[in-house]
Amino acid sequence: MKVLTANFSTYWHGFLGTLELTGVSALLALVLGVLMAACRVSPVGPLRTLGAAWVTVLRNTPLTLLFFIVVLGLPRFGVSLPFFTFAVLALGCYTSAFVCEALRSGINTVPTGQGEAARSLGMTFGQTLGLVVLPQAFRSVIAPVGSVMIALAKNTAIAGSFSVVELLGTYRTLNELGYSIIWTFVWIAVGYLVITLAISAVFNLMERKWAVAR
Repeated sequence: MKVLTANFSTYWHGFLGTLELTGVSALLALVLGVLMAACRVSPVGPLRTLGAAWVTVLRNTPLTLLFFIVVLGLPRFGVSLPFFTFAVLALGCYTSAFVCEALRSGINTVPTGQGEAARSLGMTFGQTLGLVVLPQAFRSVIAPVGSVMIALAKNTAIAGSFSVVELLGTYRTLNELGYSIIWTFVWIAVGYLVITLAISAVFNLMERKWAVAR
């Protein structure tokens, strides 16, 4: 307990960093995930190819390697951004591939007659997807998307190795001060547990409210 009480501000700063990184990355992942899911089911061939390539590449690229590509590769092309922004790009793009596939599986559960009925009423593909298909698809994938968000929260730990303030990175400061590495990691684990349980509670509430009855 002494490790926590004597260094609460350090833990709290790292905890807030992880929360901010998770929240911003989740927003980017959801936006990109929806766009890529739309591409995957688009009637336009090049868009389907783009969506498939996006998912295939990102799902099969180690996240640490993606961090190196973003943090070390983009500056070579003149892109100079804060390390936090680089971390958000890496985490958001990586997670968007999993969000995309979760949404696509939900889209596949929507009866084809729904889309056909919408098109018969004169709706465009975008209107059909946004107003008819995606709302129904999202209700069926709340739990899978929640699992992806929990994984995202834990993946933020990698950002600490790239000069981003987050929870796991606090161990270096405390280790230099001579605190027990075991208890340092115990309280870090408690912080991640609080975050993941909070995300789980939010998605469980959403699932009870909106999920499709089975």
